[in-house]
Amino acid sequence: MSKEAVFTMKLEPELRAEFMAEAKAAHRPASQVLRELMRDYVQRQQEAREYELYLGHKVEAGRASMRAGIGRSNDEIEAEFAVLRASVAHNG
Repeated sequence: MSKEAVFTMKLEPELRAEFMAEAKAAHRPASQVLRELMRDYVQRQQEAREYELYLGHKVEAGRASMRAGIGRSNDEIEAEFAVLRASVAHNG
């Protein structure tokens, strides 16, 4: 990957010194560590956004099924599982 862009940032001198010391202790260039951190951050953000989109679709599908009269209410589900829990407790 071409490294043509320059990234400049302001940070506390103590943080910079600690970061540089840790990179040196790991025998790795600070720029390489920063690139990895940036890639990890981008990947986590993209995954979080994809999950939010997925979750939004699931919620909307559930709402649509409820509007169509296909789903069951929370109270119905709770009642069903209360019976199952009682059955397990009684037989266990």
